[in-house]
Amino acid sequence: MKILLLGATGLVGNECLQLLLAEKRISEIRVYSRSPISQTDNKITSVVAPFDEMKNHSSFFAVNSVICALGTTIKQAGSQDAFRVVDYEYPLTAAQIAKQNGAYHYLLVSALGANAHSTVFYNRVKGELENAILDISFERTTIIRPSLLLGTRKEFRLGEKIGQFFTPFIPKKYKPVQASSVAQALVKELFLERSGAHIIESCDI
Repeated sequence: MKILLLGATGLVGNECLQLLLAEKRISEIRVYSRSPISQTDNKITSVVAPFDEMKNHSSFFAVNSVICALGTTIKQAGSQDAFRVVDYEYPLTAAQIAKQNGAYHYLLVSALGANAHSTVFYNRVKGELENAILDISFERTTIIRPSLLLGTRKEFRLGEKIGQFFTPFIPKKYKPVQASSVAQALVKELFLERSGAHIIESCDI
C-alpha cells in the first residue's frame, strides 16, 4: 500500500509517520512538506515544496490513500484568510489532485465541533472542508474530529497546558486526546475493509 502523508512535521502527522514506518503492509510513504523532515528511511519518498505548488507535483499524489494532518492556528497563520488557506484550500486541493490520480481513501484530521453553519470561524472552516471533501466522493473517506490535542510540540501553546490541567473535570466528549491516539486511529482505518464515509468523534478515539 502506498500512502501520501501531508502534515508530517506536525504533531499528529509525525506520530502517523512513525506508525506507518513500523507497518509492514505499507510499501511506500510519500511525504509532501514545506520543510524537510528529519526522518530518513527506505520507505520514505519526499517532496519539499510550497503547498500552493502541489499541482506541479501531481504524479506524486498517485497513491492508494492520503492522510491529511495539515493544520495551523489563526495566531500562527496571522489572519483568518491565511488560516483558511492552510486549513481549507490546501487539504481540498490535495484531495482533488489525489482523486484525479486514482487515490481511493482520504483520511482527514478535522476538529471537534466542525460545522459548516457554526458561528465560530474555526469550526465553520473545518465543517466547510469536511463537506467539500465528502463532495469529492472518494471510495472511502475517513474524518476524525479530535478535541484539544496533547503531545510534545515545538512551540508552546497556553491553551493546551490549561486543557491538560482541567482534563479530569471535562466531560468525555470534550476531553483532550493524545496525538498518538489520533494517529493510531488513522492508521487502523487504513486497513479496514469498508467503503463510504466514516466520521470518528473525539470521544471514540
